[in-house]
Amino acid sequence: MSTDIRTKMWKEMADSPNVMLSLTDSDAPSEPMRAQLDKDADSEFWFYTTDSNRVASGGKAMVHFSSKGHDLYACIRGTLVQETRDEIIDKYWSNPVEAWYEKGKEDPSLRMMRFELDDAEIWEADPSFKGMFKMMSGKDIKPEEMGEHDKVKL
Repeated sequence: MSTDIRTKMWKEMADSPNVMLSLTDSDAPSEPMRAQLDKDADSEFWFYTTDSNRVASGGKAMVHFSSKGHDLYACIRGTLVQETRDEIIDKYWSNPVEAWYEKGKEDPSLRMMRFELDDAEIWEADPSFKGMFKMMSGKDIKPEEMGEHDKVKL
């Protein structure tokens, strides 16, 4: 089960890499960010931001994800660190990213953060027929009747 649900999470994130990101040592709210995903890197992903952003200091962090169809949810834990490798900064650079930085890659406020993943808790909402019937009729539903749930190492 873990491998399948983990694979589904990566597929859904690739389709819509918009997440909510926060530092866990801070009481600042999560904020929307766009993850830069690499099909060959399943233990990290990246965010472009500015040096004045609330997550720019890095540290223990959490990402919350909901798929486009609202049928897969994930809470991913890890550590946010500054990415300093020029080849990574260049690799994910695009016109939509550049639109946020007045001086492009030379913008002094530009900061790229790498999210080094620890683990995730993933929920897939795929209710069984019995679960749907119970929900529609107001009967008690068991969690396993509504889909899969697993904790996975990343």
